[in-house]
Amino acid sequence: MRKNRAMEKHRIAILVLDGLVPFDLGTPTQVFLSARDESGQRLYRVKVCGTGPVHAESGFTLTPDHDLSELGRADTVIVPGIHQGGPVTDGTLPGEVRDALVAAAARGARIVSICTGASVLAAAGLLDGRPAATHWAWAPVIGGLYPQVKWDFDVLFVDDGDILTSAGVGAGVDLCLHIVRSDHGAAVANRTARRCVVPPWRDGGQAQYIERPVPAADGAGTEPTRAWVLDRLAEPVTLEEMAGHARMSVRTFTRHFRDETGLSPRQWLLRQRVEHARILLESTDLAVEAVARRAGLGSATALRQHMHATIGVAPTAYRRTFRH
Repeated sequence: MRKNRAMEKHRIAILVLDGLVPFDLGTPTQVFLSARDESGQRLYRVKVCGTGPVHAESGFTLTPDHDLSELGRADTVIVPGIHQGGPVTDGTLPGEVRDALVAAAARGARIVSICTGASVLAAAGLLDGRPAATHWAWAPVIGGLYPQVKWDFDVLFVDDGDILTSAGVGAGVDLCLHIVRSDHGAAVANRTARRCVVPPWRDGGQAQYIERPVPAADGAGTEPTRAWVLDRLAEPVTLEEMAGHARMSVRTFTRHFRDETGLSPRQWLLRQRVEHARILLESTDLAVEAVARRAGLGSATALRQHMHATIGVAPTAYRRTFRH
């Protein structure tokens, strides 16, 4: 449908709700209004709609120019993130909003969410049994409210055909540019990115931005052994040596370790080595091979493999992103 109407301005309705994240509203308006053809004509028509004035989380009230009827005419419906309200507190959604979203999806509109806007789609039942993304920091809350959704908290966005969802904040830019690229090709998307002064594509997913702090030290259980291991990440450390340090059998140590960290000792050790490599890549000019050795991963090849598996990017790409 959208391709057959390529000569028309694609109609986008952005639905705003109480608790609105202003950045998530600004992202689609800026990106889609910046998308133009070679003659400079805009390719999208964007309208902001809602049921009335909404309170943004940043301390101001916004009054949309249009009501929910715009969802009935839009080719694409976009829901920005919210940080308060039923979708992120108890899984509820005002009936009129739910009905408008469900009707738009039923007639074939493309449905898009940015950040925690995915909770609105989930509350409307549109994500049941489907893959979806949202901000990694909201994983415990939103994942718990909507267990029927196949959440992926590591990626920047999920394109599931007629429903697309993005991770948090800046990932909305990635998703909007992806939509422009899908609708009009790479040249238009690249031109739009240049106009917005953002990269047209980012390597990896949001896994590279997730904070994974070491569990708090309390001096009990396997914590002293974990601290002991962290002081010698560059050295080979066996499971037997870890159990011996904790003065436990391997079986008992492994059981206690998993109970305290949620991981096996080997999984935990690999994660700590990758985290240490990330710190070295961010804070030093060491060659990748040297970083791999200091993190206890042995070689640059092993480091690349483990970083790809855990955060989706190569060491050099990660360093370009985070090294000042």
